[in-house]
This record gives sequence, structure tokens and C-alpha cells, in this order.
Amino acid sequence: MPSKLDDLLGRLRDLQEAIQLETEARRAAFRYRVERGRVIFDADMRRRHRDLRESWLSFLSRTRLLVVLSAPLIYALIVPLVLMDLFVSVYQAVCFPVYRIEKVRRADYIAIDRYHLAYLNGLQKLNCVYCGYANGLIAYVREIAGRTEAHWCPIKHARRVETPHEEYGGFVEFGDGEAFRRDLAQKLSEEQADKES
Repeated sequence: MPSKLDDLLGRLRDLQEAIQLETEARRAAFRYRVERGRVIFDADMRRRHRDLRESWLSFLSRTRLLVVLSAPLIYALIVPLVLMDLFVSVYQAVCFPVYRIEKVRRADYIAIDRYHLAYLNGLQKLNCVYCGYANGLIAYVREIAGRTEAHWCPIKHARRVETPHEEYGGFVEFGDGEAFRRDLAQKLSEEQADKES
């Protein structure tokens, strides 16, 4: 019998799916399609977008000086982000097959497509590429970390955790040692059965 938590998690998944469907319906209003990863707007919409584009000089002239001066700090993060991408991808490639954890598809998390928008100038497009990479990478890393946690220590925390990862709902309750031992014994017996087959 499903628990109340299972019911709530199911409803949450249903709501997320409804949000995705509504988002897709709204996309139709902006008259574009995606073919082989490329965004294609109809000709009239492309013209309207180009008419809305502001030059990067005009854009910068309206930007506060402190915002412009802080930009190098934002862009300096590219070095640790790329290193994190490299290390986490290698970790997953080496360790997930050993632990028998399903790999995370990087392309499902990192979306760099806003540069197709003709109403953005070059600087705005660069900013959007950077944000798409950084936020997508963090989501990718979080999913890898979540699957790792689900494999090694699937126990909920005693205190509330804001926006836990998707695996978290299936973790055993904090303090429920019997459930933890039962789940661990089941996992070990599954691994033993895999080894024997």
C-alpha cells in the first residue's frame, strides 16, 4: 500500500508534467520548432525579433558601472565550473558502472539554445550561453550526487532540506534503523545475484 509520502511524490510528478505541457503549449504561440537540436522560428517572428534587438553599446550604456565591474568575477567561475564538469564526468564514467548506478545523460541537463534568439545582442547571447552551461552543469552534478547518495546513504536528514533531489523521497526515514538494514540487505542480495549470474 502506498504511503502518504508516495502519494504526495506522485502528485508532485503529475504537477511537474502538467507544468511541462503548459510550457510547451505556450511555446507554440511564439512560432518555432526544434529540428535536430536547432531552433527554427518562422520568418515573420525572426523579423520581429531582429527589430527588438538593442546594440551591445546601448545595452552597456544603460548598465550600472558596478554591474559591469563585477562581470569578471562572474566569468572567473568558468574555470572551477569546467574543472567540476571534467571531474564529475570522469567520476561517473569510472564509478557508476562499478556501483551499477544508471548514468546521467549530460545533454539532458545542459541546454545552450538561447543564442538562437535574434532579439538578444552578442553580449546578451554570451551571458545566456554562460548561464545555460553553469546552471545546467549544476543540475547535472546534483543528479550524479543524488544517485550516488541514493546508492550509499539513502537516509533522510533530521532537519528539513530545501528542494531535495528526486531520489530523496525514496530514502528511509531518519532514525529508522530497521528499514535501513532491510534495504541494505536487499541491495546486497541483489548485488550477489548479479555477481552469480
